[in-house]
Amino acid sequence: MTLTSRPASADSPAARMFAADTASRALGIEVLEQGEGTATVGMTLTAAMVNGHGIAHGGYVFLLADTAFACACNSDGPVTVAAGADITFVAAAREGDTLVATAREVTRFGRSGIYDVTVARGTTVIAEFRGRSRTLRTPGPGEAE
Repeated sequence: MTLTSRPASADSPAARMFAADTASRALGIEVLEQGEGTATVGMTLTAAMVNGHGIAHGGYVFLLADTAFACACNSDGPVTVAAGADITFVAAAREGDTLVATAREVTRFGRSGIYDVTVARGTTVIAEFRGRSRTLRTPGPGEAE
């Protein structure tokens, strides 16, 4: 499977955030689609990303889901970070597999939000991730961060 990118405009908040995300980009993660409260990212698993059982290390699957979550919750501008997240691993992935993580906003309330991310290899679900976000408060004039 070849990744086809259709990222948001380069001046969008999520695109600027991803451009500065050297961790995700160093692993070959690409933004495939970006919308308001949504994002889809992809990554091909390399030999360095598998564990001693020959399957994808859970940390890499989590990182891919977390990157989709970050792009989705930062789509509208204010700096938003993870307040917490959990993941359920559903199926194994292996070296050479291309994984796609699709994030969608479930709800936002005040400065908090909940996002669901599905990580899949084609039509096979690999993991389900739920992220909880918190938008950082912008300091007022004369206030420290």
